Amino acid sequence: MRDDYLKEAHKVITDANLLINVVSRRVKQLRRGSRALVESLEKLSPEDIALREIIEGKITFQEAAE
Repeated sequence: MRDDYLKEAHKVITDANLLINVVSRRVKQLRRGSRALVESLEKLSPEDIALREIIEGKITFQEAAE
């Protein structure tokens, strides 16, 4: 997992636990064959793809209401 992507994604989703949950759910989807929502000239891991999707606003999330 690239540190620069992680830092940028943390600016979008400031709650670390929520960020972990969003990334892990998206990684599972990508590993099951979901198409990446971002393009890259380099080969990225599913974790990096998920972080880039968050950074670029391709993934939406909603915090649970209490």
